[in-house]
Amino acid sequence: MTRRLPVDPIAEAKRQWLAHGWDDAADGMTVVTSVIRAHQLLMASIDRALRPFDLSFSRFEMLRLLAFTREGRMPMASAIAASSRASRIPPTDARRCSPSPRTVGEGWTRRPAP
Repeated sequence: MTRRLPVDPIAEAKRQWLAHGWDDAADGMTVVTSVIRAHQLLMASIDRALRPFDLSFSRFEMLRLLAFTREGRMPMASAIAASSRASRIPPTDARRCSPSPRTVGEGWTRRPAP
């Protein structure tokens, strides 16, 4: 359930830009702020859906990538590259490394014997 805010943050941001002399940028910034706010609302909804499974979005992404493969496995370099292309989050060193070991540690996936 989404809680109603007492003030529309998008309208308030536009009002502030106009009040501070940013007339030329106000419309564009309103669009950008609207997109960012929509993203926040969608991600909150996704996080709520994944919470009962104790999954982050990064781990969920990794599991889905594995599920889409023929054999349920892929080289780590391929998983990182595919996850980076499909992700809602720009890749960072921590994000590239953490989803797979964590999914193994939590029992969602396993590493084959060498």
